[in-house]
Amino acid sequence: MGFAQLVIGPAGSGKSTYCSGLYQHCETVGRRIHMVNLDPAAEHFSYPVSTDIRELISLDDVMEELGMGPNGGLIYCMEHLEDNLDDWLDEQLENYFDDDYLVFDCPGQIELFTHVPVLRNFVEYLKRKNFTVCAVYLLDSQFVSDVTKYISGCMASLSAMIQLELPHINILSKMDLVSNKKDVEDYLNPEAQVLLSQLNRQMAPRFHKLNKALAELVDDYNMVNFIPLDLRKESSMCCQTSTTASSTGKMLM
Repeated sequence: MGFAQLVIGPAGSGKSTYCSGLYQHCETVGRRIHMVNLDPAAEHFSYPVSTDIRELISLDDVMEELGMGPNGGLIYCMEHLEDNLDDWLDEQLENYFDDDYLVFDCPGQIELFTHVPVLRNFVEYLKRKNFTVCAVYLLDSQFVSDVTKYISGCMASLSAMIQLELPHINILSKMDLVSNKKDVEDYLNPEAQVLLSQLNRQMAPRFHKLNKALAELVDDYNMVNFIPLDLRKESSMCCQTSTTASSTGKMLM
């Protein structure tokens, strides 16, 4: 049985930087992981890539040969990957042992983990191959600067959680770039009434019922919580890997 971590999140949320930090952390503590690039538009990596989707298909080739734009081309690439799971990816997975840990650095196109079924089908494929899979969703901590952005981030995360149906860890990335940490910390465990009050102050009265429903959704089900991650601090990465280990049963500390 293998282990897999799907690193997802919006473009620019720091997924590749997180993957690099995770790889360096595992090297430091003597744990071996394998980095897999699933982004057909990626160009540079700060970690060694053991399997690369660009060996199968690249966004540049699709745009040049089929005349597609970047968004449609990326969806095409991922659907091509889906069509070749039992051929190309099967062959790639033969290079790993049963207890290996794979980290999949995914594209940042939000459709892929909210409503387009490609990643969901990819997850089902990994499960059929006896992988224990978890999802790590990254959100730029600088994005969570007020209540409306926080709610937006929560809804996107919840959408991915429902779509993929995986053990799910939410991370606030780039904490080292946040000048006022309290602005972010206020949203790590917010109270529904505080959220509702802030939303109502910023939005027109006609949205108050919607605000109440959203605040209660975040609070009542307690499904969306974020772990702050500062890659400069080893203790921060240890906290994150410990949380991930509880989802997969594989320690990376």
